[in-house]
Amino acid sequence: MALTAAGAFEEFKEKLLLTDTQKETVKSRQGKTMGYLAEAFPSSSDLPLKTTYLMGSASRDTIIRPLDDIDVLAIFTNKDDIFDRLYRYDSRKFLYRVRDALNEYQVEVVGARGQAVRLFYKAAPHVDIAPVFKWSNGGYALPNGSGGWLTTDPYAHHDWIAERNTDLSYRLKPLVRMLKRWNSAHSRYLKGFHLEVVTATVFSSLGSDSRDACEKFFEWAQTNLTVVDPAGHGGDLSSYLTAAARTALLLNLESARGRAARANAAEASGDHQAAIRLWRIIFGDEFPAYG
Repeated sequence: MALTAAGAFEEFKEKLLLTDTQKETVKSRQGKTMGYLAEAFPSSSDLPLKTTYLMGSASRDTIIRPLDDIDVLAIFTNKDDIFDRLYRYDSRKFLYRVRDALNEYQVEVVGARGQAVRLFYKAAPHVDIAPVFKWSNGGYALPNGSGGWLTTDPYAHHDWIAERNTDLSYRLKPLVRMLKRWNSAHSRYLKGFHLEVVTATVFSSLGSDSRDACEKFFEWAQTNLTVVDPAGHGGDLSSYLTAAARTALLLNLESARGRAARANAAEASGDHQAAIRLWRIIFGDEFPAYG
């Protein structure tokens, strides 16, 4: 409950952050995942595990509640040139070897294109394991779901978002978390990292007025959905959007822009109740109510 739009936004930002217990759960799940993989792929294996890395929104500190899945990068050593000997032309063979090695745990191949192995738990978060080899010329080779490979670099993604957050007065990540809640409340058309890069790209500066920033995002994002992978590997991050999904997304953005503009106008005139009501339509019922 809040009496001002600014107060509601501050409450909302706090509500989206992981609790200390959830942070410990994330850390524990990563540790257990590394333990399972290290046991299945020891140094004596022909496919030894090198290390794991917590990646994705949990690593970049843009994850929001409720806690669902976390992503762990599993980096394997190219021992005795096993990549070229067995997997270069069949990444599915590599992916399924990882899955089968973890078969005593509840696992299956998952992902939009079969790029990860999911480790299931009785309660969230589940863990999506992305098995990779390091390319000699930079980035990591990840199965692309059709037998080939694509290149990714979660370390570079983490560093780029951290740098942009610093450039934007440490206000980027709180804004991104709020926008992720808007996205989840309105059909989830945007993938998380795509949303992060769009947000980090459209702003050259960010002030303390989060309500104004949200209105600007909803306006500016409409003409800035096409952004490239900041690591230089993934090309256009909006390429997954079909024509129909892009049209629906643009309608959602314009609808949110219109409501945000009316909310900001209501706040400027002193009608915080109306402003908060409009923001609750934009962000959903988790946004604080007036009162």
